[in-house]
Amino acid sequence: MGIGEDGVDGLGLAAREAIAKAEVVFGGRRHLALAAPLVRGSRRPWPSPFDGAIDAVLAERGRPVCVLASGDPFHHGIGPLLVQRLAPSEWLAFPAPSSFSLAAARLGWSLPDTALVSVHGRALERLRPHLFDAARVLALTSDDTAPRRIAELLASSGFGNSTLTLLESLGGARERIRSASAQGFALDGVDPLHVLAIEVRAGPDARVLPRAAGLADELFEHDGQLTKREIRALALSSLAPRRGELLWDVGAGAGSIGIEWMLADPSLRAIAIEAQPERAARVRRNAERLGVPELRVVEGRAPDALADLPCPTAIFVGGGAGDPGVLERAIDALPRRGRLVVHAVTLETEAIVLARQAALGGELVRLEVSRAGPLGSLHAWRPALPVTQWCWRKP
Repeated sequence: MGIGEDGVDGLGLAAREAIAKAEVVFGGRRHLALAAPLVRGSRRPWPSPFDGAIDAVLAERGRPVCVLASGDPFHHGIGPLLVQRLAPSEWLAFPAPSSFSLAAARLGWSLPDTALVSVHGRALERLRPHLFDAARVLALTSDDTAPRRIAELLASSGFGNSTLTLLESLGGARERIRSASAQGFALDGVDPLHVLAIEVRAGPDARVLPRAAGLADELFEHDGQLTKREIRALALSSLAPRRGELLWDVGAGAGSIGIEWMLADPSLRAIAIEAQPERAARVRRNAERLGVPELRVVEGRAPDALADLPCPTAIFVGGGAGDPGVLERAIDALPRRGRLVVHAVTLETEAIVLARQAALGGELVRLEVSRAGPLGSLHAWRPALPVTQWCWRKP
């Protein structure tokens, strides 16, 4: 049951009847208070922490139960968590307008043309991939400090001229809408129940992340152990990310492959495996700065560090392919139709890759890139080390 800040006044007749007939009503204390005029059954506030709340609802199976939620229960709400454990005949849904819908209605924004981002209980850096000039973003946040921290994030990244609009307690008697620039943000007394709208304005030095694979090398902090831009773009093309997939980035270095894999779609996940602690820490920093703080980093040397990891859909081996057991473990870990991409730079690693390709098949590609650079008063091509790429799909 979705309920807004207007309480029972915003509910239709069928929704009102469902609440009144419920023998048990679950919800947050705010939701229970909003629905109080209609509740006749016992009230069950959500436990804190929330773990076990779904089990508490399911324990009442067989009785008429109502679960209250903010707005649309299926938009960043509890709905999917419940229905995945119920038969279709066991539930009905009565959604109310989501906070995003209410915000768009107040601002006159087209929802399909607006980035909808939840940073509720999540890192604010998730906003970074959506920051480009003239973009519109609606952000669902966690607390009253989030708007100020988002303003600081924007200002420090070259988006200080962006306009932030704070939409508080939408649909209720306490509704309030205020705006400020990111660099001059000074709004106080923020209601924790709010949506933050961002009209992005990029300054000349803004860190804008392109949509295409192959981000500029300078966007990554690294010690030289970095899959360079052109080679990285070809590697990601070969890895061919698809919605919902998991990548192992073995020998992650600066983490660029796993980071760009996750930037390709919000549903994608990646695990970066790196043996050196200082590089592992660098991967975490890069992931946070580039907007994918959920990138998982495993410190350890393959193949031992690969034990007990979730089954991947694709694996990239950019470092350590010549170490004993690494390719064997990667091949074993892949499911049917899983994809493996290996890069070899040294002759010794290339020999191992060539032997594997001869035994298992797959595609071999030689990647060579040259960049123009000064040679005295003139310029000449300076070739980078060639890379041998082996792409293989598990039958």
